Amino acid sequence: MKIFLVGEAAAHAGKLAARLACGADIMPLPREAAHAADHDHLIGAGDVVVSLRFRRPGAAPPFRLLHVPGAGLDAIDMGSVPAGATVCNVYEHEIPIAEYVSLAMLEWQIRLRELASRFDARSWSDLYRNRPPHAELYGKTLLLIGLGRIGGAIATRARAFGMRVLAVDAHARPPAGLVDGLFAPAQLDAALPLAGFVVISCPLTEDTRGLFNARTLARMRRDAVLINISRAEIAREEDLYAALRDGIIAGAFLDVWYRYPKAADDQVPPSSLPFLDLPNVVATPHASAWTVDLPWRRYAFIAANIDRLASGQPLANVVRAPLE
Repeated sequence: MKIFLVGEAAAHAGKLAARLACGADIMPLPREAAHAADHDHLIGAGDVVVSLRFRRPGAAPPFRLLHVPGAGLDAIDMGSVPAGATVCNVYEHEIPIAEYVSLAMLEWQIRLRELASRFDARSWSDLYRNRPPHAELYGKTLLLIGLGRIGGAIATRARAFGMRVLAVDAHARPPAGLVDGLFAPAQLDAALPLAGFVVISCPLTEDTRGLFNARTLARMRRDAVLINISRAEIAREEDLYAALRDGIIAGAFLDVWYRYPKAADDQVPPSSLPFLDLPNVVATPHASAWTVDLPWRRYAFIAANIDRLASGQPLANVVRAPLE
C-alpha cells in the first residue's frame, strides 16, 4: 500500500509514520496533484490519498481511500472520487476553535490589547485614577449557528463563563443543560436579535451559503458581534462589509476568507473588499484551529483508520462509502 500526502498534508508525513502500524510507503505530492492528473500514474487501486482538496476534470486513478485531514468537504468534488473509494474525514479541531472563540469574546469585552497599549509608567497615577471599566461575558447571550462538534465545544466553554447559550440547528440533540434554547433554521430571524455574540459554526452548504446577508444581518442587534470560524461564504461578502462599515452590527472576528491561494506561489487578497481597514474587524489568517497539537491528533486518527483499512476492519468517520 502507498499513502499519498497531497499539498499541506505532506508536511505531516512524520506524524503519520510515527503512529502507523501497518507497512506502507508514504509519498508526498504537490498541492497541484489535488486538481491535475500529472501524478495519477503513481496511484494504484489499493492506495490511500490524504488531501484537503480533490477535484478532477476527467477520470481519477482508482485508489481505495480518500482521507480528508479536516472536517470540511466543500473542497472535495465527490463526483471526481473513484466510485470504489471510501471517503473519510477527521475532526479534533473543535478544541482550539472553541478556545479561539472564547478568546475573541473575552477580547471584545475586556479590550486587553487596548488596555495594555495605553499603559505608560510615566502616567500610571492618572491611568489608575481614570481607568475605564470593561465589560464581562457573564450573563451575556451567545447564539451558535450550528451545534455540531465545534458548536458543542464552544457552548461548553461559554457555559463555564456563565453565558446564556442559544443555538440554531435542524438536527442537534444536545445533552441537558448545554443550551438554553434550540431553534430550527426557519426560526433564525427570531433568534438573531437575542444575542450579543453570534458564531457561525455550521458547514457551508447550498442552504447556508449567503445565510448572513443584508436582511439577516439587520436582524442582529446593533451591539452584536459576529464571529466566523466556518466558511466565509456563509456571510455574503458585500453585505457583511456594508453591515460592519455602516454600524448595522458592532463588529466581527473573521478567521475565514473569500479568496485563497491555489498554488504555492499564488498571491491573492483575502477579499475583494477592504475589511482590514475597518476598525471594528479583527482579522486572522484561518488560524483558529491551527495549533501545534492539532496535527498530531488528526494524523493519529488517520493512521488508525489506515490500519483499520489494512486489516479489513470498518473505518471511522465514513462520509461516503464505495458506490460499487
